[in-house]
Amino acid sequence: MDSKIKPTIGVLATVPFIMVLGNSMLIPVLPAIQKALDLSLLQTGLIITAFSIPAGLTIPFAGVLSDQAGRKIVMAPALIIYGIGGILAGLAALVFKSEAYPYILGARIIQGIGAGGTYQLAMALAGDLIQDQERAQVLGLLEAANGLGKVVSPLAGATIGLISWYMPFFVYGVLALPIALAIFFIAKEPKTSKKAQSLSSYFSNLLQILKEKGVNLGIAFLCGLIVLFSLFGLLSFFSDLLESSFHLGIFERGLVIAVPVLTMAITSYLFGIVLKKQIVKMMKLAIIGGLLLVALGLFLFPLGHTVFTKTLFSTLIGIGTGMALPSLNTLITSSAPTSERGLITCLYGTVRFFGVAIGPPLFSFATKHGQPLVFWSNVGLVVIIAVLAFFFIHPQQILPPELKEGGQ
Repeated sequence: MDSKIKPTIGVLATVPFIMVLGNSMLIPVLPAIQKALDLSLLQTGLIITAFSIPAGLTIPFAGVLSDQAGRKIVMAPALIIYGIGGILAGLAALVFKSEAYPYILGARIIQGIGAGGTYQLAMALAGDLIQDQERAQVLGLLEAANGLGKVVSPLAGATIGLISWYMPFFVYGVLALPIALAIFFIAKEPKTSKKAQSLSSYFSNLLQILKEKGVNLGIAFLCGLIVLFSLFGLLSFFSDLLESSFHLGIFERGLVIAVPVLTMAITSYLFGIVLKKQIVKMMKLAIIGGLLLVALGLFLFPLGHTVFTKTLFSTLIGIGTGMALPSLNTLITSSAPTSERGLITCLYGTVRFFGVAIGPPLFSFATKHGQPLVFWSNVGLVVIIAVLAFFFIHPQQILPPELKEGGQ
């Protein structure tokens, strides 16, 4: 890797880390928020929804804007909006106290809008800067940073929440604003003399990409959705199970849940290195192998009856997810040239985002209808998508020549 872009990659790695704090850091504090503001369970859940829906809806628009105007000019303001939204939520709690709920919801909507212009654009910028097999390694590093954020955030939220239930909101601003400045002043973008293309040309080129690579991309999107849906649906269910059946406290639950997520982060980083050396041979194998490991973990999880066995089986899902994501990230960010990469990557980000969002509520049906029915139904879905990936994902048709050279 060129030493000139290493500082940029270092800064970009902080973006997925802070983005994942958006919801994960609040989850341990939600019971305290519910009590302090005298909320129903539904109202409490809307604090998460008010962030998630605007973020998911904003991501594609941020992609289009970044393709036209540049990555940094979208990412830096997005991070500032993300941080300001958090600070406004904290100030609302201080000023309005028990009447703060509607103001907190409004601040979370602002924060979600900011979040839509963060992680996916970091992936797109990494793809812009690195034109060879090292792209897979760098995207694996960004995925690992995202996973590390998922490990740290619940424990950080629980710790900071001991001071006060509203203190985690201020952390968003403390972290996001310096990162925004680093993106603006330290991160580099590729120099180009090309003028931004007209929107009609832009969407015409985009349609051509979808026409040529749409089936490959559609199945890759499904793969990203199903592994994240499965992992975070399971982790949400497992967290509830650790409290209700195994009676573990908040920090003990956080440590147990950290195991599969940390394993995912480590596997993502390692497979990024593997893909750098054998990208064409390993990419499809890693995607299908990862899906099958996810299916195996889902199948075995209901058969475990101790914390150890259930942690072990959930770790299989973490490993499978960590295997699949670097390949999927590289495949999708490499499917389009720089001029359209932002939107393609952000559409993928939207799919991933909603996969994470819908997993927990759907896995909650395991409480009513039993673990085998819910988990084994999901196994069938994962296997079907693995079969589709086997027949319809063809890296040779998507990867540009510069990524295939030397990676046969």
